[in-house]
Amino acid sequence: MKKVLIIGLLAVMFTSGIGCTNMNKTQQGVASGAALGALGGAGIAAISGGAAGWGALAGAGIGALAGGIVGHEQSKGNSW
Repeated sequence: MKKVLIIGLLAVMFTSGIGCTNMNKTQQGVASGAALGALGGAGIAAISGGAAGWGALAGAGIGALAGGIVGHEQSKGNSW
């Protein structure tokens, strides 16, 4: 189950990267933050013995929020 989830998340991350060309910086930040957060959350949950699906869900939410904030700041011209 964990391998299927990780492979699925990787597939989503790679395919979502293809469609990012027409997005603004905020949208790109949300998409990449969600993908990276989901992978990180699933990995941490799997290592700690928790449910990888819930870890991926929590990581995706936190990553999307953080990526959206960073992308929005970049679109305004602020550098981090």
